[in-house]
Amino acid sequence: MDMGTCAPDTMPVVRDLKDFDQRSGSRLERLVFNNRLAVVLLCAIATVLLAWLAVSRLALNASFEKMLPQSQPYIKHYLENKSALRGLGNSLRIVVENPKGDVFDPQYLEVLKQANDELFLTPGVDRAWMKSLWSANVRWNEVTEEGFQGGPVMPDAYDGSQQSVEQLRINIARSGVVGSLVANNFKSAMIFVPLLDKDPATGQPIDYKALSDTLEQKVRALEKGKYPVKVHIVGFAKLVGELLDGMLQVLMYFGVAAAVATAVIFAYTRCVRSTALVVACSIVAVLWQLGLVAAFGFELDPFSILVPFLVFAIGVSHGAQKMNGIMQDVGRGTHLLVAARYTFRRLFLAGLTALLADAVGFAVLMIIDIPVIRDLAMTASLGVAVLIFTNLLLLPVLLSYIGVSPAAAARTMREERAESHGRGLGAAWQWLDRFTERRYATAAVLVALVLGVGGAALSLRLKIGDLDPGAPELRKESRYNRDNGYITANYSLSSDQFAVMVKTPAEGCLKYDTLLEADRLAWQLQQVPGVQTTVSLADAVRQVTAGSAEGSPKWLTISRNQDVLNYGAQQASTNNPDLFNSECSMMPVIAYLADHKAETLERVVQAADGFAREHSTPERQFLLAAGSAGIEAATNIVVKESNTRMLLYVYAAVVALCFITFRSWRAVLVAVLPLLLTSILCEALMVALGMGVKVATLPVIALGVGIGVDYALYLLSVQLAQQRAGASLGDAYRHAVQFTGKVVGLVGITLAAGVVCWAWSPIKFQADMGILLTFMFTLNMVGALVLVPALSHFFLKKA
Repeated sequence: MDMGTCAPDTMPVVRDLKDFDQRSGSRLERLVFNNRLAVVLLCAIATVLLAWLAVSRLALNASFEKMLPQSQPYIKHYLENKSALRGLGNSLRIVVENPKGDVFDPQYLEVLKQANDELFLTPGVDRAWMKSLWSANVRWNEVTEEGFQGGPVMPDAYDGSQQSVEQLRINIARSGVVGSLVANNFKSAMIFVPLLDKDPATGQPIDYKALSDTLEQKVRALEKGKYPVKVHIVGFAKLVGELLDGMLQVLMYFGVAAAVATAVIFAYTRCVRSTALVVACSIVAVLWQLGLVAAFGFELDPFSILVPFLVFAIGVSHGAQKMNGIMQDVGRGTHLLVAARYTFRRLFLAGLTALLADAVGFAVLMIIDIPVIRDLAMTASLGVAVLIFTNLLLLPVLLSYIGVSPAAAARTMREERAESHGRGLGAAWQWLDRFTERRYATAAVLVALVLGVGGAALSLRLKIGDLDPGAPELRKESRYNRDNGYITANYSLSSDQFAVMVKTPAEGCLKYDTLLEADRLAWQLQQVPGVQTTVSLADAVRQVTAGSAEGSPKWLTISRNQDVLNYGAQQASTNNPDLFNSECSMMPVIAYLADHKAETLERVVQAADGFAREHSTPERQFLLAAGSAGIEAATNIVVKESNTRMLLYVYAAVVALCFITFRSWRAVLVAVLPLLLTSILCEALMVALGMGVKVATLPVIALGVGIGVDYALYLLSVQLAQQRAGASLGDAYRHAVQFTGKVVGLVGITLAAGVVCWAWSPIKFQADMGILLTFMFTLNMVGALVLVPALSHFFLKKA
């Protein structure tokens, strides 16, 4: 958005081009307008090239590691030990349900085998660590008079006969997989599928969209087979697949946003040619941005997919102001080319300043140590950069060729004269003028103060992290969250795992002291509300030790004898090789949580971190954290730290920018205080709507402040110029609101229209961002029109 810094009538009307000095204006203006054809040709070539890059190279994808805060200590611990934590990283859980019976139906078991085989052959699957009833590494053990006996849960001689099915039933009962790989009600079975970071065949990162499509075509399709089953799939890869599918639907909303913006601009101008030109230049900006994203090797993910909407909306806002300036000059009789140069002369520097304010909201996101947010900031910064060329340079040049319709220009002048006499919108401007008077100014400030205090009190209840069970990225009624709800309800071990890594020298995890401390940690975690159960090597060793003593409960303990411990670990590794790594230098203590809500994670982190600080030694370190819940806990910590720091940075940058623009600390207060009120009320709205501060909602306030300050810049630039020329506050604000009031309203409506359609996105966090940004853009507009004159009465009565 850009601001008018002076009224158009301050420049002389030039009806004949011969009367205009082509050497007037800045060097940049002369360079652009004296070489108009070259500018248009260069921009056309760039548009074709970048559009080709966008179409041919730009990909939609998401990365597991890009969601991780890379420098956070917990994430560093996880990445350093990732190879030893295959079951705690990126994985899928596929549950095949038998709606007509239980898992002991031979026909059902055949379908389960089909699903297992399809998954085993799927590219990107870490096959060695797959687990299901059909996996040879899922075993049973029992103690007999002759010692230990064991074997795979699925009998070697299984042939679908009643006898082999009965043997399977016995094996399941003595294997301990009920609640983990077999549902508590025996109506479904799970296939656990860990994933690699890269496809071994190609060396390329896993294509989550292709993987999700494969799951639908090869596994979910079993629901339509001869024997009907229901398939439930959860895991990061499937979640990303759902998000990418939702992104395609969101792209359709871009057309809706463009149509709404076109309608708003046309309603304002009633000029087809200039409306089409403004929209076209904004679409060109989006094409340039997407082309540059592809050229620099970035991908569009569920976060950065929203940037083109903002670029388009900001571009239309710029174009509206350019068109408004040219239309007013042409209406006074100025030659079209001269009108374009006047508009450029009047608005380029102000527009560049406003774009920098927009860029502040994006650039400050770079401080957040989450790659997906940094990618969002980078793609948005590219969008702001291209707007300098497409909307500050190209659009005025094109308008100098195509121009505006004479009828629209004449209508603009008629409306301006009517407004100056208090008719039409002039009545609204006169009503707004009242806020420069003490009575109305005091009332406005008091109402704002009450709203601010109430909002601040409510915002104290704002939580960090997710507040709902399931995947908060998707809506509650989504297929993924229904699948997650089924698995949570029917299995004892949830997908929300919080793991503490116990790191020792080689063979150190078998030491008595290490196992004892790990067992104490597990017991302490079990006391935390929200923890369902814990699993560690200590549990397995204890069970093997008791089994070696004919199952006597007296021996259900951790022996001090190292040979007994070695034997117990050796037996445990047969059934659970993921309980420690091959060197026995790292073992996880895994807590299964009832959910991943913010309060649950805070309690678990507090207990685990306190234990780690007290019990870690140079030989034995307790490192947080792995597992899906551990990673989310680390992300919440980064979000909490970044939230306050980000707001301080964005407000510091906006204050500095306003001070450079206005050269008055009083004007800075008038510009920034309405933004502060909006930020407080936005946090209160998040509490009211049940939203937490998380990766998705963290950028919203920064974007709202960076873009929202432009409203005040519109009004205050004109108001201060008039006051410094000798006008009273009332006259100065009246002139400012007459000149920019419609544009401020137009910008607010256009920006809101650009993002409000996100509210219907199947992706929940996009819907949340759309609601919050629409609220901030609208409230910033109202705040600027009402609070700027009210605050000016107290701070800027004399400029």
